[in-house]
Amino acid sequence: MSAGAFPKPSLRPYLASDVQLLSEIRFAAIEELTVEDYDEAQRRAWVSAGNDEEAFARGLEKGLTLVALIGGGPVGFISLQDGGLIDQLYIHPAIARTGVASALVEAIEKLAAARGTAMLVTDASDTAKPLFEARGYQATRRNTIEIDGEYLGNTRMTKTLAPKAAADRRP
Repeated sequence: MSAGAFPKPSLRPYLASDVQLLSEIRFAAIEELTVEDYDEAQRRAWVSAGNDEEAFARGLEKGLTLVALIGGGPVGFISLQDGGLIDQLYIHPAIARTGVASALVEAIEKLAAARGTAMLVTDASDTAKPLFEARGYQATRRNTIEIDGEYLGNTRMTKTLAPKAAADRRP
């Protein structure tokens, strides 16, 4: 689907009432969008790492989490933790590759820069790596993480943000 097939999402902060829907988006994204990059056992382990809804909610609450909405319903989310770490980015498979993930990353970049964050860091899945590369993130190292006996690869990526003062001087 093209990005023009969907309206531009609206963004808002995470609400505690979002946890179930965001958990479902995370599950669907892992199950459907990462098939080319991770095998079934790896995806199952990845999903299991977020099965504790209370822990999942705490993770969303401890940082700045933005939710993308289309038609009033959540379709994706991104979470920024202290230190400039983009901890989670998940998009519902039905709207993948429509610009929603880019809108979420762009919003987090702007908010982080406004808060004085000099650099953003993420451990991008192999599926998400091209999105971050397209937004100017640079790969700094390859990681292998173990979850329930399965090994999953991801890539540490960083992006230096423009200082707020420089951004304020732009015409």
